[in-house]
Amino acid sequence: MRALPMAETPSVQRWLTLIGIGEDGPAGLGDEAKRLIASSPVVFGGMRHIELMSSLISGETHQWLSPFEKSVEAVLARRGNPTVVLASGDPFFYGVGATLSRHIPAVEMTVIPAPSSFSLAASRLGWPLQETTVLSLHGRPIDLIRPHLHAGRKILALTSDGEGPGTVASLLQSSGFGPSELTVLEALGGAHEKVSRQTAADFALSDVNDLNICGIEVKAEAGARILPLSAGLADELFEHDGQITKREIRAMTLSALAPRYGELLWDIGAGSGSIGIEWMLADPSLRAIAIEASPERAARIRRNAGNFGVPGLVIVEGEAPAALSGLVAPDAIFIGGGGSDAGVLEAAIVELKSGGRLVANAVTTEMEALLLAEQARRGGSLIRIDIARTAPVGRMTGWRPAMPVTQWSWTKP
Repeated sequence: MRALPMAETPSVQRWLTLIGIGEDGPAGLGDEAKRLIASSPVVFGGMRHIELMSSLISGETHQWLSPFEKSVEAVLARRGNPTVVLASGDPFFYGVGATLSRHIPAVEMTVIPAPSSFSLAASRLGWPLQETTVLSLHGRPIDLIRPHLHAGRKILALTSDGEGPGTVASLLQSSGFGPSELTVLEALGGAHEKVSRQTAADFALSDVNDLNICGIEVKAEAGARILPLSAGLADELFEHDGQITKREIRAMTLSALAPRYGELLWDIGAGSGSIGIEWMLADPSLRAIAIEASPERAARIRRNAGNFGVPGLVIVEGEAPAALSGLVAPDAIFIGGGGSDAGVLEAAIVELKSGGRLVANAVTTEMEALLLAEQARRGGSLIRIDIARTAPVGRMTGWRPAMPVTQWSWTKP
């Protein structure tokens, strides 16, 4: 959705009322909520919301439009005039309230929330919400669930439709979590509420209500694809052709990049995409753009991003520095491949935000010479990373050194 202006507030007037409703319709509302719906000249909501409240509504009804931006504009056009917006459950928990609040100050709203579907699901299952991972897969890639798949974890996942639970079960089974207990909670709070429980491996439900949440008690088989919570994931978890920042170097690189809430990373010469992927795994607010010249590697990065549960990783095919033109300015930059090519490092430094961090790794003498010169010119820190691994030496074992890595870390003034 394109950015719409935040409305100015010349005086406080609560003209917009957001009312959360459940599957039980008017029966679940208090008297004040019923009065506000009945007296409002205009009511916005989804088709299901309007149908549920039809016995109360006396004014005009406006169903949500596609794209949703059109409906936001229609609501904004009524600024100062009494307006009701109907929402599912809690409007500010994966709801329309979060969208409208970007354009309408809270002082202009009256909000009457109802229990969210997550709260209802937790109450049916007896799961403390503060100990449960809550995830919306509604209209979002199902791969987002992958980083949360750890044995013993409890997950509540809102799906898009009746096919969602089966898709979740298939992903669990194919990833080594077939024994996981999967509870499907349908149409919670209404006359058609239904709760069914199966293992992911034996999942066979059909005709599932489009309004459903999956409660997952994660159980892992031997060899399940578990993504550890630490930086420096095993190289074997990534699909790669050898062009990958190795595990130990990657952990040190991510430490130097020092991701912070909401930041954007450029991964220049991304190879397998491992740095950008682990950057995004550190926190859901983090974003990354992988710049990669090879179409084959770019396709591989895309597959890796899905398999690691960060499908939002943006991939730009092209050679730096030309491929950097027009991209959103980054808070941090990593240069792992192609850094010695003419103009790449200079362009990265120009585009980096003030206060942003740049980390560049060198394994060739040409790139190392460039980093030494930049450190002498601009400052920052240089470290040399030497890693050795055990390997067979005849019938015995010895240390086999990997190529040393020179790393330059610099913060732009």
